[in-house]
Amino acid sequence: MNIFMIGTQRSGSNLLRLMLNELPRIAAPHPPHILQRLMPLVPNYGDLEQRGNFAQLVDDVCRLVELNPVPWEGVTLNRLDIQLRCRRHTLMAVYEAVYDAMARAWEARSWCCKSMANIQYLPQIEEHFRSPRYIYLYRDGRDVACSFRKAVVGEKHFYHIAKEWAAAQQLALGMRERIGPGRFISISYESLTSEPEHTMRLLCKFLGVRFNKKMLEFYKSDEAKRAAESSDLWGNVARPIMADNTRKFLRDANQEDIRIFESVAGDVLNALGYECMYVPEGSKPAFTEEEIRRFDAENRRLKDEVLQRTSADDLKRRDRQAGLIQEIRERGQMAPPSMRAIA
Repeated sequence: MNIFMIGTQRSGSNLLRLMLNELPRIAAPHPPHILQRLMPLVPNYGDLEQRGNFAQLVDDVCRLVELNPVPWEGVTLNRLDIQLRCRRHTLMAVYEAVYDAMARAWEARSWCCKSMANIQYLPQIEEHFRSPRYIYLYRDGRDVACSFRKAVVGEKHFYHIAKEWAAAQQLALGMRERIGPGRFISISYESLTSEPEHTMRLLCKFLGVRFNKKMLEFYKSDEAKRAAESSDLWGNVARPIMADNTRKFLRDANQEDIRIFESVAGDVLNALGYECMYVPEGSKPAFTEEEIRRFDAENRRLKDEVLQRTSADDLKRRDRQAGLIQEIRERGQMAPPSMRAIA
């Protein structure tokens, strides 16, 4: 069984994947974001039916995994084995083969990829995989915005975060309509943290696996400790679930920030069951060009500010993968990447 977690970062995806990882039948590693990082670069490889080009793609995917900030412990990626396991000469086939190799090494029958950005590649996933299952994890977008503002990754102004958050949720909701409940389940961060056992029992039923109490003790695992030590982004995963870690925007955001977010994404908040505070339902206030220019400038300033206070070790771990992407881009004379905008 192939499981894809979709939605937006800063919504509890590391928490949920560590809980799933406690099930013996499911392997849920920290994601190297294979599709997000390499799908735009596929044209650089030329004709993938040519042996050398495909071998280069396989090697690059394996290197991306090997440079991941949270290592895949006990997993050795044999390039020739990966090539032979690919049904087609495509990035999707390499992606599947690499995750299959990881699951075999971890003695699991199924794997879960928690790269939330895969929401951008749902048509390709549906075309390649046989009956994949989706876990749509969502969180109040205003809390997501507060989390992004402090993180080394992502946009920083509420206007920009709201646009990206709303677009991602709309893709997920559209997929839910098309697929139906047999292969698609929606889980809110709020239910995951306030009722973890009930929520995980529902998820286990959806996946056809038996609930295990160890899922609630995920923070004791070596994988949780490795994630927490790899970045400040994931420090909370080495602690028990924080049941009150919701509606933080009431404390951490000012009225203008909240109003901006609700102006951009209020309709999506409402669709997910969240009530707006300042923008009436059905209303969608617009911003002037001058306001948007001001938002852009503030967004750049906040990004620079966060980078300046991010630890050198954290940046170094991220730069290892960035260096590989830079190398691939230079093969095709493409513009340099901005990898620090990706978790």
